[in-house]
Amino acid sequence: MKQLLFVLMLSPIVTFAQSGMSQITAALNSGDMETLGTYFDESLELSILEEEGIYNKAQALQKVKRFLGQNTVSSFTEVHQGASRSSDSQYVIGNMKTSGGTYRVYLYLTNRNGKMIIQEFRFDSE
Repeated sequence: MKQLLFVLMLSPIVTFAQSGMSQITAALNSGDMETLGTYFDESLELSILEEEGIYNKAQALQKVKRFLGQNTVSSFTEVHQGASRSSDSQYVIGNMKTSGGTYRVYLYLTNRNGKMIIQEFRFDSE
């Protein structure tokens, strides 16, 4: 009975986190950086090809917008997704097809107050 109560109490958090993840992948698929930016942490690790650094939310969003402005997104396909045992962090790996080629995209997210927050975002050459 205690296990059932625990599952019932946890299910809204898991459902909310999953809906956040689907919104993140939908934003990646459409190249909607405004929506994606709402999931950025106040500072995050960003890697775009050979350029890496830790940036505040506004700087990171500007850099991603610039990159995708030069490489228009045609699709994003999730390849792999996973979560920590406690489900307080998740990762997504996918392929983003753009006008400039295909890139491997890595996202590392944590659950903060029921919302998935992007802490690491990478674009690597395919």
